[in-house]
Amino acid sequence: MSQTDRKEKILVVNPGGTSTKIAVYRGEEIAFSENVRHDPAEFAKFERVYDELDARIAGIRAILDRAGIAVADCAAIVGRGAALAPVPSGVFAVDAAMLDAIRDGRVLVHHPSELGAPIAHAFAAEASCPAYVVDPVCVDELLPEAKLTGLPGVPRRPLAHTLSVKAASRHAAAQLGRAVAELDLVGFHLGSGITVAAQRRGRQIDHNDPTGSGPMAPTRAGAVPTLDLARLILDGPKAYDAVEHLLVANGGWKAHLGTDDVREIYKRIDAGDARARLVLDATLHQLVKELGGLLAILRGRVDAIVITGGVARSERFVKELEGRLDWIGAPFVVIPGEDEMLALASGALRVLRGEAEAMSVAPYLDAI
Repeated sequence: MSQTDRKEKILVVNPGGTSTKIAVYRGEEIAFSENVRHDPAEFAKFERVYDELDARIAGIRAILDRAGIAVADCAAIVGRGAALAPVPSGVFAVDAAMLDAIRDGRVLVHHPSELGAPIAHAFAAEASCPAYVVDPVCVDELLPEAKLTGLPGVPRRPLAHTLSVKAASRHAAAQLGRAVAELDLVGFHLGSGITVAAQRRGRQIDHNDPTGSGPMAPTRAGAVPTLDLARLILDGPKAYDAVEHLLVANGGWKAHLGTDDVREIYKRIDAGDARARLVLDATLHQLVKELGGLLAILRGRVDAIVITGGVARSERFVKELEGRLDWIGAPFVVIPGEDEMLALASGALRVLRGEAEAMSVAPYLDAI
């Protein structure tokens, strides 16, 4: 491959629970994509998410080799970013400070996203090219007053599906024929976790923390009464990791109904399952309630409601949500699924094209 052809070829890696999405882009055009499935039994043997690193790299390499994709032809490798420290929105170089923090477990919450940077680094070393992460889940654009809680030692963390919400917002702005920096938006990311975010002129000034507040989600408990949660923990020998798993991986729909699949839940509803209907109604109620608070922060004026994420593929769920929000009078822009892969590639492209500079996470880690 010539240097001209190589200069905008980008490998994107996005680790999930027991799979890793990979894609190859040439500029903004996707040339290859695959969801690399990993062995859950093998992963069950690992004590930490980080311990999965070699197995994930091996699985990705096997798929790339089978597809005849040479990593050496890439101009950059980009991965999903970990929840390290509160950072500004933008592109970050995968450097020693980032890799050391992830290896040492210095993250705000454990999640497969912490493997995005080390996977990107491993393949970038082969290609002799840079590795980046874009808009990690710890992007902090919250208003100062949005961070304070009633306990001085327990501030609100700036965790959210920022990459997804910002990518969907850019799509919405394009559909509206305006720039994101001109718009006030409320964005929903409806996935295994849920983010509801208020954006004022392109800045995400407030949102729920999908690991511990806001609406229940397919696998997450959302906000729960704090004293009752404390009683649940103190009544038994529940270590932090076990509680985190309960709230983030086995809460919400999965806890109530044993499934995180909205299609399965609607099948049960159509078969007369009143419990399934109640759980979905509770989720919709909580989504509307969360939006109401953010709408008040935006003084009741929004240019659009943006809905994205895997659950947004369910037209029925989206229609029910829109029906509860029609009083707002703003247009709905629905971006089904996640556009995270293109958003990651686009971030790397901005750096390669000289439109943005890659930052280091080191100063933000030092500030903790």
